[in-house]
Amino acid sequence: MSISRKDYELPSLMPFEVTDFNPNSPILVSVPHCGIAIPKAIKDAYVSEKIQFIDDTDWYVDKLYDFVGHMGVTLIKANYSRWVIDLNRNAESKPLYDDGRVITALTPTSDFNGESIYQNNEPDSTEIQRRIETYYSPYYNKIEELLQAKRANFEHVLFFDAHSIRQFVPGIRAEPFPDLILGDVDETSAHPDLIKVATNMLDNSPYSFQHNDPFKGGNLTRHFGNPDQGIHALQLEMSKILYMYDTETLYHEGRAEKVRSILKGLFQELLGTLTKLNHQ
Repeated sequence: MSISRKDYELPSLMPFEVTDFNPNSPILVSVPHCGIAIPKAIKDAYVSEKIQFIDDTDWYVDKLYDFVGHMGVTLIKANYSRWVIDLNRNAESKPLYDDGRVITALTPTSDFNGESIYQNNEPDSTEIQRRIETYYSPYYNKIEELLQAKRANFEHVLFFDAHSIRQFVPGIRAEPFPDLILGDVDETSAHPDLIKVATNMLDNSPYSFQHNDPFKGGNLTRHFGNPDQGIHALQLEMSKILYMYDTETLYHEGRAEKVRSILKGLFQELLGTLTKLNHQ
């Protein structure tokens, strides 16, 4: 796929939205996979049936976390689909895992079950670079800007990357996923106190929990997590069934409120731990 700049539709949406920006809060929440927009210029290249409901979307995760604004926490979310470009992948599309699982690329050409999402014209190197410049780099640059604004007021800040996934994705794992999976790149992306409070909170919740297995944190966590520089990063993956109906296509208010209560407690603990770190 190659599209000239004069034919490429300028985005009708910003690549991202920032809500409740508060430099006086040490936490930034990122929701990189909730976007569903696909630019008109490339829409016809996809398999039309597949883009009616983009199954790899982290549906409603931005809604699930919308309580953070009331806690003074900033949230950034992507507007465009991960099928346009995956904000949680390496810019050179280097695999994050080497254990045989299906790994979708920076600009995916298949879904998590290995099925093609394009009719024929997959993005070429020129198109991939265009998407990096239009969607990928602006998201990373904005996160860097927001974190540095917080670092002006705090010695320690936290980047929290929020995700969800179908309970069962055979291309990645033969058995269903645990309910909650905390990733911190094998305990290297955040201060031990932040990791400890998060693992204790999640492990003692009503949900099944695993730490760094099968997800250690994607490129965002790996890129921004730099504890030596006072920037800590955690990724939380959760099964969609925790807050959606069993079909994993619609938001379930009752289930969502239950998991939101756990998340609220988690953020209270993280804020308390950051306060301690910032006063040492």
